[in-house]
Amino acid sequence: QVQLVESGGGLVQPGGSLRLSCAASGRTFSSYTMGWFRQAPGKEREFVAASTRFGTRGPYADSMKGRFTISRGNAKNTVYLQMNSLRPEDTALYYCAAARDSEYEFWGQGTQVTVSS
Repeated sequence: QVQLVESGGGLVQPGGSLRLSCAASGRTFSSYTMGWFRQAPGKEREFVAASTRFGTRGPYADSMKGRFTISRGNAKNTVYLQMNSLRPEDTALYYCAAARDSEYEFWGQGTQVTVSS
């Protein structure tokens, strides 16, 4: 059974940092693209960044560039999202997802990130 489990979310003050982790199990994910998405209350889900076999993609949004970095564990079944200089508008539920081809087929339950003083 495939599982993606996110961790590392929480409450952080503006300007702070968090490192999210996503651990995938149930099969070998070395050839999968693993990505991060987020969804804020009342907003649509938004792509953050992805790690593919060929390298990383994103973040593309100006609001995240230079602050968010995606990386992959050596075993390739874990993906991380380092988030620095967090802002209140980064408050969202952050999801991890995995794609073998062009469509993300496996999703985690999400980890909540709240940026507030």
